[in-house]
Amino acid sequence: MNAQAHPVNPVAALLHLEQRAQEARSTEQLGFVIVNETWQLLQYRQGYFFVSDVLGKPALSNVSSLATLAEESPFTVWLKGLAHHLWSAPMAADDPAVASVPSLWQAQSLPDSFAEGWAEWMPAHLLCIQLPGRDHSRRGMLLLACDTEPDEHTQALLARLSQTYAYCLAALTNKRPTLGARWQVWRRRPLRMAGLACAVALAFLFPVRLSALAPAEIEAHNAMAIAAPQDGVVHEFLVQPNQLVQKDQPLFSLDDTTLRNRRAVALQALQVARSEALLAAQKAFDNAQSKGELAALNGQVQEKQAEVAWLDEMLERNVVRAPREGIAIFGDSNDWIGKPVVTGERIIQLADPQDAGVLVWLPVANAINLDTGSQIRLFLHVPPLSPLTAHLIQTSYQATLSPDNVPSYRIRGQFQGDVSQLARIGLKGTAKLYGEPVPLIYYVLRRPLAALREWSGL
Repeated sequence: MNAQAHPVNPVAALLHLEQRAQEARSTEQLGFVIVNETWQLLQYRQGYFFVSDVLGKPALSNVSSLATLAEESPFTVWLKGLAHHLWSAPMAADDPAVASVPSLWQAQSLPDSFAEGWAEWMPAHLLCIQLPGRDHSRRGMLLLACDTEPDEHTQALLARLSQTYAYCLAALTNKRPTLGARWQVWRRRPLRMAGLACAVALAFLFPVRLSALAPAEIEAHNAMAIAAPQDGVVHEFLVQPNQLVQKDQPLFSLDDTTLRNRRAVALQALQVARSEALLAAQKAFDNAQSKGELAALNGQVQEKQAEVAWLDEMLERNVVRAPREGIAIFGDSNDWIGKPVVTGERIIQLADPQDAGVLVWLPVANAINLDTGSQIRLFLHVPPLSPLTAHLIQTSYQATLSPDNVPSYRIRGQFQGDVSQLARIGLKGTAKLYGEPVPLIYYVLRRPLAALREWSGL
């Protein structure tokens, strides 16, 4: 700091500093007064003011002549380590007046780990002043780096001033006691500690239902698969996705160009066969050879008729109709039009709206023991504040990849009650599955213990 002359009357300086401390309206203002104006009573190179954080540890609040101090600088790291060491040292007595007496530190009175930093950044003497609260907990600490050792008269004045600083700091921080201060009060009362331990133990034994969260969607349990009746190319869709269709309503059709051409050729062949059979019948009256060929030609006519009838049936089957009433479930129709399909390839699912259920993909990492009838609550993305209740009816024995490529178990549930207004097939959400009751400590530590065993192999 800039050199100044000692005040003529130290007592006047003491009274002035006490007044300045009492006028502070926050810990920041009080810290500014402490580190910058205490120099009127004692000449020092640098002052550092620490306050107690929520955990009862020292936190650097103010430094004399500096607005801020770099948090990650080597000096700041070393200074915080020194402050933790001095903070953890026992106070002189439980009486705040005695505890506030300044203590003088030199490099040789500290552990060797602080020696190198002391030689680089600190002068010969360091004056440490504890600022305890009325509950005997540390509320703050003042460190003054001095080139010379203060005399007894100055130390007495500092002890008196530190009581005022401690009182003002306690008044400003009294509304928010730290966790460390509360813990110090609790640890002095064994009965409370024992009661707290019993309460925690009983809370950990409290039974709760084991649960797991997993992605889910609404599906139809007994959907009917509508497949391609024959090999071909999808020509047209006659319904929209998720449309309610009636029985015998056309769903889609296959391209019939090849079949129509084959039918035209077959009709011409049938006409030729009939003409040849008619000619042979006319010659059979006076020609024995034509009479013998008549039976073969009639067989060819019947063969051509059967071929035309089969092609007519194939053309009729090209238009696929709904075998029952339901909802047509399929993707985008544009993805199917022009796509080659084979006989039996599924194109549409026909679902009953009253047969909706929930399909849950439970990841293997979140798997819990589930029995038939276990409760399932489904929170849909559309109405998340109106969960649907279901019960488990089926679970897969082996895990498979979910649509998100996560190894999961397929779990199906049946809704309870009439949920047709909310449970629309295709909606997605998050399902919460409930298992057996377990102690709270098992519920809390189940996942960490599983991760620990996976990591350690025990």
